[in-house]
Amino acid sequence: MTTIVVAMGEKNEIGSNNQLLWHLPKDLKHFKELTTDHPIIMGRKTYESIGKALPNRTNIVISKKKNWFEEGILIVGSIKEAVKFAKKINENIFIIGGGTIYEQTMELADKLEVTLVKTNLEADTFFPKIDPKIWKLSNEVCHEKDEKNQYDFCFQTYEKLKTE
Repeated sequence: MTTIVVAMGEKNEIGSNNQLLWHLPKDLKHFKELTTDHPIIMGRKTYESIGKALPNRTNIVISKKKNWFEEGILIVGSIKEAVKFAKKINENIFIIGGGTIYEQTMELADKLEVTLVKTNLEADTFFPKIDPKIWKLSNEVCHEKDEKNQYDFCFQTYEKLKTE
């Protein structure tokens, strides 16, 4: 099962200047619960914005940069290569960004784990439109903002519809 994990605003915005647009501890905890003990696939810029390999996960980073090396991660040159390696480790793989990687993996994914943040912020990176002809919302749990989480948000699970 290939799952895309994303936090996005109401206009599908996900980032600006290679940074997330919000700090939501509940979302970070949710992300950790989903991805721990599984391979995660991300682009180099996403990896650089995180700043380190995420613990208890195989970190697979897609990069076209030659002679780039980081301790504790697997660097590959393509999405196809990343998925091949990830599937050898565990059947459940998670794609965690960024924008270009999401665009290129939407058709590969079986499931979307979306944190919909109830806000509109300026951004330069966006998540692809979720087509209701392809994706069905199967679960939604909403949370109100509190002292640690600055926006209302909902955890949404989308399942890919079976095509004939």
